[in-house]
Amino acid sequence: MTILKKITSFLVTLMMIPLFFVIQQAVANEWSKAQLLKESIGETIELTEPSVSIPISMTDRNGTIFAEEYVEWRHPLPLESIPDFVQQLFLVSEDQGFFDHKGYDVAAIVRAFAVNAISDDMSQGGSTITQQVVRMRFLTTEKTYERKFKELLYAAELEKQTTKDDIFEMYLNEMFFGNQVYGIGAAATYYFNRPLDELNPAEMAFVAAIPNNPSKYDPLRHFDATKKRQELLLTVLAVNGVISEEEAQMWKQEKIMLNVKLKANEFNMYSSYVLVELEELIGQSEGFTAAIEAATTLTERRTHVEALKKRTAHVIAGGIQIETALDPAKQKHDETSLNSLLKTKDLQAGAAVIDNATKEIVSIYGGKGYRKADFNRAYQAVRQPGSAIKPLLVYAPYFESGPYKESTQIDSSNICIGSYCPKNIGGYSYGMTTVKQAFRYSHNTAAVRLFRTVGIEEAFDYLKVFRFNNITDADFTYPAALGGFHRGVTPLELASAYSSFTDGTYSRPHAIRAVKDREGNTLYEWNVEPVKAWSATTVSTIRNLMEDVVVNGTGKGIRYTTSYTGAKTGTTDHYKDLWVAGMNDRYTTAVWIGYDKPASIQRLSNQKLHLRAFNELLYIAE
Repeated sequence: MTILKKITSFLVTLMMIPLFFVIQQAVANEWSKAQLLKESIGETIELTEPSVSIPISMTDRNGTIFAEEYVEWRHPLPLESIPDFVQQLFLVSEDQGFFDHKGYDVAAIVRAFAVNAISDDMSQGGSTITQQVVRMRFLTTEKTYERKFKELLYAAELEKQTTKDDIFEMYLNEMFFGNQVYGIGAAATYYFNRPLDELNPAEMAFVAAIPNNPSKYDPLRHFDATKKRQELLLTVLAVNGVISEEEAQMWKQEKIMLNVKLKANEFNMYSSYVLVELEELIGQSEGFTAAIEAATTLTERRTHVEALKKRTAHVIAGGIQIETALDPAKQKHDETSLNSLLKTKDLQAGAAVIDNATKEIVSIYGGKGYRKADFNRAYQAVRQPGSAIKPLLVYAPYFESGPYKESTQIDSSNICIGSYCPKNIGGYSYGMTTVKQAFRYSHNTAAVRLFRTVGIEEAFDYLKVFRFNNITDADFTYPAALGGFHRGVTPLELASAYSSFTDGTYSRPHAIRAVKDREGNTLYEWNVEPVKAWSATTVSTIRNLMEDVVVNGTGKGIRYTTSYTGAKTGTTDHYKDLWVAGMNDRYTTAVWIGYDKPASIQRLSNQKLHLRAFNELLYIAE
């Protein structure tokens, strides 16, 4: 019997040899992989800032936030700005040995392993603060032993490459607090609408209760559960001697009143333009614009444009504050008034209003029914300007080119230049008139004659300073005198150019006053000196002519509400576009009215809808 047992034992042992060999090889392979992983961790881990976007805010001229752009609400704080009470809340409850271990806590891991083995799941974490930072920055939240092993190696390496304070700061700023809120600073401003250092200890403990389980402790849905965990945290602090039992009881009794932050989302017509101008400001400040203009090939141009867009995205992601010239009362008035005027189905408008004293854009109208990211007709609708271009391209250059006056005689009879035979409105033919009369009634034939007198290229030279984006050499033709461009201009471009008739100088009007970082340091601001566009005599004459239009000409119906009001109207063939551009003592504006898909609106022209819109845009909102 003994011999039989020995033989059986020998045979079993013999049969197990291959299995032992397989197991040994598997263990050796896993150990080898682990060593390689460990060796490579130091080379592959990069302690770069996480790829996140910090919110950007826009303030109006009064310093009030009117728009915010973000998907995740974040408000990073330096560790020294985070109250010690808040720091203790997390250290005591999450990782009491944080400042002693080297990234992981062996005892905690053993406890977690024992609990998980008994429960047959991975519910027990045992992670240190360092491991949690690693998980947030470099790994997934998958609960597997393989991920846990990587987490340990990364945590150890992270501790080698940075300080405990840096790791703790990362942790406090990157924890998830539910409702797309990240970081303790953001949690304070989101749930209580106050900075972290203005919260009382009860409120601090309340927000600190959330990240343990952001779904379970979401205070908007499970307030009582959050309050219960807040009380637990206060108890833990008392037990560990951070606060007294009396303080814990007092703060548990403190009533918690949430004041949830609402995302600022006003005046989308204006804020959408601010983001466009931001890219222009960065391009101008950092040389991208000059590189784009100097590009000799389409490929080279595209490369520079793409680089500018990438740089702008990087600046925005860093979190910025944009101070603007928005006049909220004026913007609200203009939106409400123009919306009420556009009663005809699908009728649209675009407009911009500029402050004469500062040359800043105070109001933008993008169209009826405008929603965020829609087509903004103030700066994106490129339409032929009709006679509204005459002061800029015909009359002002005419006065600049010689000793001409309002009383100068001009032939307003029919004219043909080659095959081009412009007609006056209504097909009427006039004889000799004064320049003032021709301007008052917008005689097309006279305008073409003046344009020819100045010279096409010479006249267009005067437009260069205004930098109309869609006017090209192909527009250097006689129909341009009447606004007959291949594409045209935008309301903002036209209003900007008309602002030169306030004092003869021109600097491109802007919406942005300054762009600052989160600490309030100025990153960008416009620094453009005005240039001379017109002589004082020309400005005076043009202003007189535009005033006469309002009093006696095609601008009758425009209200005369300040010591000066002047304007020039414009229509295109078959009344597909209605324009008015001009100014009073306070503002310069241009408004376009029409359909996105051009069609005649002569009936609305007869009703002087464009003049009524112009009146509202010149309204001074106090």
